[in-house]
Amino acid sequence: MASTSPGYGITIRVEGSPSLQPVALITAAITDAGATITALDVVESLLEKVVIDVTCDTIDSDHADQITTAIRAHKGLIVRKVSDRTFLLHLGGKLEVQSKVPLKTRDDLSRAYTPGVARICQAIADDPADARRLTIKRNTVAVVTDGSAVLGLGNIGPAAALPVMEGKAALFKRFADVDAWPVCLDTQDVDEIVRTVQLIAPVYG
Repeated sequence: MASTSPGYGITIRVEGSPSLQPVALITAAITDAGATITALDVVESLLEKVVIDVTCDTIDSDHADQITTAIRAHKGLIVRKVSDRTFLLHLGGKLEVQSKVPLKTRDDLSRAYTPGVARICQAIADDPADARRLTIKRNTVAVVTDGSAVLGLGNIGPAAALPVMEGKAALFKRFADVDAWPVCLDTQDVDEIVRTVQLIAPVYG
């Protein structure tokens, strides 16, 4: 039998009567169906009902459906909600931009933005090499793709490639402390890709 994976983890919210010993029924249904329980939390406990969140790793999407069906098969257990943990993790994307400097006062803003920033712009105009010292350029890279060869998925296009590119950017930050940003290009023309990378190069190191 194939192994379960966190990549197919689900959280199931189940309601049942305390007299039915719902925890025992749920855990038996899940383990008998071949899933791996990783967490179990009592969300609500009343005389008339108990609400439980049980998290488990499954083999694939079909197996996740089988787990839910196995729980529903028990009379007296009500499946309120099933959440795909991988989809939940990706809601809104995996990256964000944060300021490294405080922007709490008028003085902060005057230095980080106008009018103070004009002095930095002029310094770089006078000596372009200063861009590496005075901007994000020194520690920022672009993770560029045209979506034509995404992991084991093949040619799925730039939009569908974005979750993988976000993941790569997150790995750059976690393991090398390099700020990376996904750039997914809506072209598979080599010359266009090269030219686009050249055009955005001023921002990236």
